[in-house]
Amino acid sequence: MTLPFSLFLALKYLKPKRTFLSVVTVLSTLGVLLGVAVLVIVLSVMTGFDEMWRDKILDFNSHVTVSVPGGLGEEEESLCERIEAVPGVVGAAPFLQSLVFIQKPNGQVETPMIRGVDPEREGSVSRIPQSLVAGEFSVADGDVVVGSDLARRLGVGVGDALTVYSPATFMDKDEIRLPTEMKVAGLFEIGMWDFDMGFLVASLWDARDFCGGTGLEAIQVMTKDPYAADQVANELRRRLGPGVYVTTWMEQNQQLFAALRVEKNMMFFLLIFITIVAAFGITNTLITVTVQKTREIGLLRSLGFSSGGIMRVFFWQGWIEGVLGTTLGIATGLVVLKYRNDLLHFLNDRCGMQLLPEELYHLAELPSHTMPGDVVLVAVSVLVICTLAAVIPAWQAAKLDPVRALRYE
Repeated sequence: MTLPFSLFLALKYLKPKRTFLSVVTVLSTLGVLLGVAVLVIVLSVMTGFDEMWRDKILDFNSHVTVSVPGGLGEEEESLCERIEAVPGVVGAAPFLQSLVFIQKPNGQVETPMIRGVDPEREGSVSRIPQSLVAGEFSVADGDVVVGSDLARRLGVGVGDALTVYSPATFMDKDEIRLPTEMKVAGLFEIGMWDFDMGFLVASLWDARDFCGGTGLEAIQVMTKDPYAADQVANELRRRLGPGVYVTTWMEQNQQLFAALRVEKNMMFFLLIFITIVAAFGITNTLITVTVQKTREIGLLRSLGFSSGGIMRVFFWQGWIEGVLGTTLGIATGLVVLKYRNDLLHFLNDRCGMQLLPEELYHLAELPSHTMPGDVVLVAVSVLVICTLAAVIPAWQAAKLDPVRALRYE
C-alpha cells in the first residue's frame, strides 16, 4: 500500500538518520504516556470507590423505604404483604430507627442510632445477619447486635451489658424513664465507618417500648435490581396511594453520590493538565524539527508542494506521537491497575507505613473498576490536545517563504 507523501515524510522525520530513535520524540511520547496512565488509573480507582460505597450502603440499607405518617400501627404485616406483591420486590420488613444514649463506664456518652428490626424478615432486606464478625444475630429478650467500631469505642464485646438511655426520657415530663440494660449478642461489620460506628440493632418490639414513640418507623423494601428501584418506587406510590411516603436508596444518599461524582470530574479536570503539559513537549519537538528541516521545506515548496501539504506533515507527526503515547499510556494504566494491590503492599513494606489503613477504611485491597467510557473519554481528549499541539509548528512551517528557506544556513 502506498502511503500519502505527507504521512511518509512525517514518519521519516520521526526517525533521525544517525540513531534508531529520536530522544526528543521519545520524551514527548513518554509525557503523553504518563498523563494517560495517571488518568486511567485515577478514574478507575475513583469508580471502584464509588461502587464499593454503593455496595456497602446496600448491604446495610434497603433499596426502597416506605413510611406512613403517624407510624405503621398494627397494619405493618398486611402492608408488607401488599408491598411484596409488587413486581420486582423480593422482600419487605418493618423497622424503627431512633437516637439513643449509651453511657460508658468512665461516664462518657456515645450517641448511636438504634434500629429495631423483625428478626424473621431482616435477612430478606439487608446483609446485617450475614455480616457478623463475632457472636450471633440475636435480638430476643433484650439482646442487641452492635457495630464493630462502636463496640471498640465502648470497650465491650459479646456477652457484655450496655446501659442505654431512651430519647423519650427528655420528652416525657410526667414519667421518669430509667436506663435499660441491653446485652451484646453479636458484632457486625459492614465495612463503612458510618454504619459500624453509628448503629446497634435490637428487636422491633423492644425498640418500640424503649423509644416511647420517638424515631422513624417505616418498612424496608428489597428489589431484584437496586438500579431499578425508581421503577418499583413509582409502582408502590401508585398502589399504596398518596398517604404513603416512598423513597429510594439513591434519593437518600444523593449527596454522597453527588460528591463522589463531582470529585471524579474534578480529578479528571485537574489531571488532564498533565497531558496538556506533555502536549507542549510535542509542540517543542515539532518546532525543533521545523527549524532543522527549514531548507527541506523550502525545497518542497519550490517543487510545488502546497502549504496544506506542509501542514499535514507536522499534523501527522504530532498525531502519531499522540496516538503512540495514548495507546502505551492506556496499556500501562491497565497493567498498573491489574497489579495495584501488589504495588500497594510493596510500598507499605518499603515505606513502613499503611498507605490505605485497614482499620480506617476497612479495605484490605484498593478497589478499581475500569469503565470503557472513561478510557474512550481519556483517549479522545488526549488525541485532540496532541493534534492541537501541532497547530503552531505546522502553521509556522507552512508560512515559510521558499526563497528564504533555501538560503537558510
